[in-house]
Parts: sequence; structure tokens; C-alpha cells
Amino acid sequence: MKDQASFFRWREIPGSVWMLGLVSMAMDISSEMIHALLPLYLVTVLGTSTLTVGIIEGIAEATASIVKVFSGALSDYLGKRKWLAALGYGLAAVTKPIFPLATGIGWLTAARFVDRVGKGIRGAPRDALIADLTPAGLRGGAYGLRQSLDTIGAVLGPLLAIVFMAAFANNFTAVFWIAVIPAFISVAFIVFGVHEPERPPNLRKVRAPLSRAELARLSRVYWMIVGVAAIFTLARFSEAFLLLRAQSVGLPIAVVPLVLVVMNIAYTLTAWPAGALSDRIGRYGVVTVGFALLVLADLALAIGGSVAVVMLGVTLWGLHMGLTQGLLSALVADTAPEELRGTAFGMFNLVSGVAMLAASIIAGALWDIAGPAGTFLAGAAFTAIALAALPFVRWRAGKITRRQSISLPPS
Repeated sequence: MKDQASFFRWREIPGSVWMLGLVSMAMDISSEMIHALLPLYLVTVLGTSTLTVGIIEGIAEATASIVKVFSGALSDYLGKRKWLAALGYGLAAVTKPIFPLATGIGWLTAARFVDRVGKGIRGAPRDALIADLTPAGLRGGAYGLRQSLDTIGAVLGPLLAIVFMAAFANNFTAVFWIAVIPAFISVAFIVFGVHEPERPPNLRKVRAPLSRAELARLSRVYWMIVGVAAIFTLARFSEAFLLLRAQSVGLPIAVVPLVLVVMNIAYTLTAWPAGALSDRIGRYGVVTVGFALLVLADLALAIGGSVAVVMLGVTLWGLHMGLTQGLLSALVADTAPEELRGTAFGMFNLVSGVAMLAASIIAGALWDIAGPAGTFLAGAAFTAIALAALPFVRWRAGKITRRQSISLPPS
């Protein structure tokens, strides 16, 4: 037990990082209660196509990523991050009632869009704030912890959706109303429970974070990480397609949200251990295993003709998330200058968001043309490309580290 506690080093992680995890957890309960049902509502109730679902999901996520660029840069300019993050959570909370009030696909698209604007405002400042709060040797564990708590919310959300759908006889609107409550709890957590550290007095002031001169301060390794993550994201299209895949092999609509529960349990159980492990042995080896697991997940989802095989693919999908998402954030924090962390996370999320838009549209189109197999085989191909590029990024990062150590004066 002592060795396990030493491995996780949970006592050393700042209290505000724990609180940011609880903020994410409460908002994810709210969001996932809605998102677990929204694709099914669009397809089965409103009669939209899977391509339309892909476009809606892609636009929503791309919107969040574009907004992250500006909120991250603004947090660098102001030297403050908490209140921008709180604004993003607040906006997401006040727009949640749009979902039960919506009367057509236009309203639902608008609600999804505005909700993601809130996500975009909070994302980069929050991720940069975690780096500001946490020593470098604990960053993997800190990002993994926040991701695990976030994903606990993503487990509870679909479970509650299943329970309330059964309790209210598949009344989507009633469940959407219940989902409003944890969103406002999330806002209270960040306003009263998170404390931002003082900006170091000797830290360089950033006056134009998105200028060419400032972006040039972001290292080549950072941009290589962004590029590999973009290719990888082409394979990480919306989880809406996991829900539709489960339905396609005969899983009843009432329990389709169980797909997200299984995926997020696997995600939750691996995110924090993977982050803590990366603090000890390095990030790249753990990320490589995560990429390989996504290839296996896509293959299982492509060939699976039964619920059991599809659920195996869903489990592998969750494991790959746990081994990659927090660590990619840690790699961004490791390679970005302290005064440009918000901008670095914003650019990282912008590129990833554009890739997510492309991925969701491609996935929806392939589904309509070639069926589920074509969608997931394409995902496996994109992941294989990213996997092949990762050793070169690792080599380049190691080369820079060796060069810097040689240039240091003797102690």
C-alpha cells in the first residue's frame, strides 16, 4: 500500500488540481447525460442521417478548439487563467437548458455549438493552470488525475441517463432537464474551490501571444507533437460512432449508453496510473502503447459482428484514451515556455479540433458509403501513420535534451 501511495504521490498534487478534477467531473456528468442520448435522439426521433450527426459533432468540437486558441492566448496576456476557465464553465452551464427546450435540429445544433464555445473558453486556461500549479515531476500524474476524475463523470453521466430513461419511459426531455443540475454545481466548485498561484515576478510579459514572434518561441518538438496528435485525432472521431456501432449489432436503444460507461471505466482506471508511470519512465513509451491499442480497437470495431466483439473494441478504445489524452497534455506542458502555456494549449487544441472536424465528417461519410467497417478501418490506418511518426518525435526531443545538458555550465 505504501509503494502504491508512493507511485501515485497523491499527497503532493496541489489541492486546486484535485478541485479542477471535481469541476470537470461535475460538468461531465451533465454533458455526458446529454451526449449519450443526443446521437440516438437525432437519428431515431428526428430522423437525421449519420453524416449529419458527424457534421454536427465535428462542427461542435472544432468550435471548441478554435475558441481555445483565443482564450489560451488571452490567459497568457492577462497572466491570469482561473476566471477565464470559470467563464467557460459558466457559459456551458447556462446553455444546458437549451437542450430540453429545443424544438428541432436547428435548436439542438445551436445548443451543442454554444455549449462547445464554453468548453473552448475554459480548456486552454485550465490546462495551463494545471501546469502552473504542478511541479514538472508530477505533471503526468496531475493531468492523469484530472482526466480520471473527468472520466468518472463521463461514466456516471451515461449510467444516470440509463436510469432516468428507464424511470421516465424513454422521455429524452426529462433526462435533459435533470442534466442541468450538475452543470451549475461545477461552476460553484471552480469559483469557490480553485486558487490560482501568483504570477512569478520575473516571468516575461507576453503582449501579443498569437504574433509570429511569440509563436516562433514554441519549439520544433512542440510543433511535432501537435502534428502527430493531429494525425492521431483523425482516427479519434466522435464517440457518437461507438454508440451507433453498438446499435448496429443489436444492442437495445435503452442500454446503448452503456457503451460510454464501459469505455469511460477503462479510461478512468488507466489515466492516472498512465500519467504517474510517465513521470517515472517517460511519456513516449506509454503514448506508443496507447496508439497501438487504438489500432486494435478500430480493428475489433471494424470486424465485430456481435455485441461482445464491439464491446471489446469499446474497452480497448477507453484504454487507449487513458494512455494518451493526459500524456499529450503533459507533453505540451513539458515543451512550452511557461509564459506561453495558454497559447501552446490553444494552438494544440485548434489543430486537434480541425482534425476532429475532418475525422467526424470522414467517419460519417464512410459510414454512409462503406458501412461501419470502412469507418473503423480508416481509423486504424490513420493511427498506424501516427504510430510510425512517434519514434522520430521521441528521438528529436532526446536530441534537444542532450544538447541542452551539454550546454549547461558545470555545477
